[in-house]
Amino acid sequence: MRRPFSSVRSRAALAATAVVAVALVAAAFALLFALRSNLTDQAERQADQFSNEVAQRLANQVPLGKLELPDSDEHPTQVTDARGRLVAASEGIEKITGTGVSAVRPASPPSTTAPTPAPTPTPTPTGDDDDDDSGGDDDSGDDSDDDGPAPGAPADGTFSPAEDHRDASVTVDGRTVDYRFSTRRVTGVAGGPYTVHAGSSLDPRQSAVGAATIAMAIGVPALLVVVGGVTWLVTRRALRPVEGIRREMAAITASEDLTRRVPEPDTHDEVARLARTTNETLTALEASVDRQRRFVADASHELRSPIASLRTQLEVGEAHPELLDVPGAVADTVRLQQLAADLLLLARLDAGEQAGRTRLDLAALVREEVSQRSTDRIPVTPDVRGSAEVAGSRGQLARVLGNLLDNAQRHAAGEVRATVRRDGGQVVLAVSDDGAGVPDAERERIFERFVRLDDARSRDDGGAGLGLAIARDVAHRHGGTLDVGRAEAGGALFELRLPAAGRDPDRPVPAGASALGAVSAQVLGDRRE
Repeated sequence: MRRPFSSVRSRAALAATAVVAVALVAAAFALLFALRSNLTDQAERQADQFSNEVAQRLANQVPLGKLELPDSDEHPTQVTDARGRLVAASEGIEKITGTGVSAVRPASPPSTTAPTPAPTPTPTPTGDDDDDDSGGDDDSGDDSDDDGPAPGAPADGTFSPAEDHRDASVTVDGRTVDYRFSTRRVTGVAGGPYTVHAGSSLDPRQSAVGAATIAMAIGVPALLVVVGGVTWLVTRRALRPVEGIRREMAAITASEDLTRRVPEPDTHDEVARLARTTNETLTALEASVDRQRRFVADASHELRSPIASLRTQLEVGEAHPELLDVPGAVADTVRLQQLAADLLLLARLDAGEQAGRTRLDLAALVREEVSQRSTDRIPVTPDVRGSAEVAGSRGQLARVLGNLLDNAQRHAAGEVRATVRRDGGQVVLAVSDDGAGVPDAERERIFERFVRLDDARSRDDGGAGLGLAIARDVAHRHGGTLDVGRAEAGGALFELRLPAAGRDPDRPVPAGASALGAVSAQVLGDRRE
């Protein structure tokens, strides 16, 4: 059963929608908060303006009865005395909560006359004063023309900046509305001090925030649907080539036809690179399978001939014991043993078995191996001076040297030489002969498996075309190279180049490398017998 959101398209669309949803919700809350704060500040400024106007009138000694207050539905206002009693209020207020004063009407009608100052005592007249008064009628007349306030007139009071802002609810004509109230104190006036509460409606704030909330509640889900759909379509279009690659790979697997290739899109993105890499892998796999098939076919062909020859000799010996060719049967058996050992070593090399890292003297190895080849058709001439240490498997390197010397013995006319020298940071093992040499066009092909040149196809001379292939594979496992050129004597010159061993102490041999060396040494011993 297919799980929900199991495809890349589904997960990509879901992830994109989730990310955009989080961003939009955060942005929506921030916008609503900013909108609410701005509109609240605007209502506070309006409330401050009207509370300032009312406080200014009170400070100018306007009687409470003549105090003009704003309309209750726009800017409801309350004035309280020092004991918190309501002394003036906007008309039409039915109910108010939140200002700290719940009364909507003053307890007693406010006075409409200006407050009268306390009387000033009149000094007792004296004789001098009478004289002064009798002679100073003109002066008294002049005093009545002064521009200053009349004696005993009250001075203007003062009022404070807005001391507090709070939300309150006011009911007018049966409709309850939220207001933002500003509070000021008025001092220095008769009957005071007074406290002024003036409000400004929060309807614009609530309307704007409500409209924005509704718009976002509708727009955000719609936008998320669009984002999810677009992401789905874009991801589907982007992954369409991947689906084509998958289908083609499934068809190749079902048909086992490695000649087919996946479609490569014309783009230059990661999908195109994936398709190219997949085709390169298929090409390498096809080549590997073809090589394996050829290997199996060639191995079967090589094994069939000595087995058939051995069977024939045994059948003849069974029927006519006097005609049994025992040396020929032994030779065919040895050849089968050599071929089986070569196939086993190639299988291990193909499996990625690494060479050992034991330090050994390649010059001493050459001297030892050459000294044991007493049955060669042409004696090998060693040219070895000093020592040349390398790191590797002694058994595998001895196998390489033996294969190169065997190849030279089959093609040499009268001379085979083995030379060891140092060349910078490398140790070079050269095996040369004075035979016909290797044509330039064949110098790479001879390292392929089961490849023999035309003049070396006789199985009576030995060799199944695996010796040079094994030698090059071992060289590569040791981090070296094996190439062929022309010797000074005109024949073939095979050069094995290996990295010279450093001065570090011997590293432990990996598991399996010593065993492989032992197997190879045993095979060499069997061949020399």
